[in-house]
Parts: sequence; structure tokens; C-alpha cells
Amino acid sequence: MAYEPDMSEKVALVTGGGKGIGRAIALGLAESGARVVIAARTTAEIESVAEEIRSAGGQAYAKTTDLTQGDQIQGLVDAASEIYGKIDILVNNAARSFFRPLMDLREDGFDKIFDTNVKAVFLLSRACAKIMMDHGGGRIVNITTTGAERGGPMMGIYHASKAALKMLTMCMAAEWASMNILVNAVGPGMTKTQFSQPIWANPEIERMIVSRVPLGRLGEPTDIVGAVLFLCSEGARFITGQTIYVDGGMLANT
Repeated sequence: MAYEPDMSEKVALVTGGGKGIGRAIALGLAESGARVVIAARTTAEIESVAEEIRSAGGQAYAKTTDLTQGDQIQGLVDAASEIYGKIDILVNNAARSFFRPLMDLREDGFDKIFDTNVKAVFLLSRACAKIMMDHGGGRIVNITTTGAERGGPMMGIYHASKAALKMLTMCMAAEWASMNILVNAVGPGMTKTQFSQPIWANPEIERMIVSRVPLGRLGEPTDIVGAVLFLCSEGARFITGQTIYVDGGMLANT
């Protein structure tokens, strides 16, 4: 990594850490010295990332978790604090979406998106904050998207959920600052992951999106890591309630 603050005394929990941006963040935190707890629904993926960290000399624990289940959220927090004694950093990366028009999205699809992207973030953040406040504070970084700032077709409820997450970030930051818990967000632009593949896999659509990005390309998962590490570092000790967009200048070009 180009930017590696010292996280050697930190314990970090990353959701959706088995692939894409979450995997890159988990590896980046581990490279910076953090002990990393990786959570997702797919056991094989998070075990693979944990083993990758351990093979490089780091410490990692994988915990299979369905974040739409409140008891599993608490079980994740209990396991992380039991194994490592505390939680200093939480990265809420796990997300859900469906690529279809608003007219075709079922009610249960709406619920799945908001349950994962907003409700689970709230419940997990609150549970971790209770641990953080007993250890002098902590950092929470929510992964949102440029879609929180602008509308678009086919992923409208995903965008709406991330706009809600941006506001939730601000509200948690305001309420928890007195406990030295700093809450910020990182908003990737279009990034080449499996999650966004239904969009960028179409060469014509990819060319159209790239044409609106001043830096002239789509993002890669590793492009997102530096902003997350910064917000978790001492260099960001007076920053809370903010969103950093990592989009190659796309929002500036509207």
C-alpha cells in the first residue's frame, strides 16, 4: 500500500470482507498492522482472506455472519471482543442491491436492501460503539457511494439507502463524538468489483461511464483503501461526520 499508518495496536472489524472493496480494505488494515475480523455470509471467501492475512504474518479471524439477523450481529461483536479484547475500528462495507427498474423491484427486495445497507449498519455500529466507549473511543467508516449524491436508473433503492447511510453517518458522528468515536464515510465511484459487474461488464456502458470520469478510468478496489486508512489514523483525529468521495473526479464533473 502507498499509505500505511501504524495500526499495530488496533483491532478492526470489516463486513463484506470476502471480496471486492471489503477484501482490499481488510488486507490494507492488516498490512498496516491491525488485527482484523472479517465478516460476511460466505464462509469460504472470508476464510480465504483471513488465511491470506495470516500467511503474510498478520492476525485475522473470519466469522460467518448474516447481518440481517440481529442475534448474528451481536454474536459477531461478542466473538470479536472475546478473541481480541476490544474493537477499535469498524468498517461497514457489506451492501445489497438489485439491478432492476423501480417498477419491477419487489417489496421484499426493498426490505433486503435497507435491512443490509442501513439497519444492519445502525445495529452493528451501536453494538461496536458500546465496546469502543469502554476503551477510550474508536473509528467507524461506512462505505457509501456517489449514488448517495445523484439519482440514476436501475439501482434507485440502493442509491436511496446509501443517501440514508450518509445521514446516519452524520447523526452517529454528532451523538458519539463525546465518547471519542469518530464516524465518517467513504463513497466510491464506479469501481470494478463483482458487485458492480452487471453495469461495467457492458463495454458500451463502461465507455459511457469512463467518459464522465476526469481521471479517465473506473476505480479499482485498492483505490478505496487509502481513504479508509486515513480516516482510521491519527491524522484524522479531528474529522467526523464527513464523506470522502473516491471517484476519480466524477462528482466534480456534473
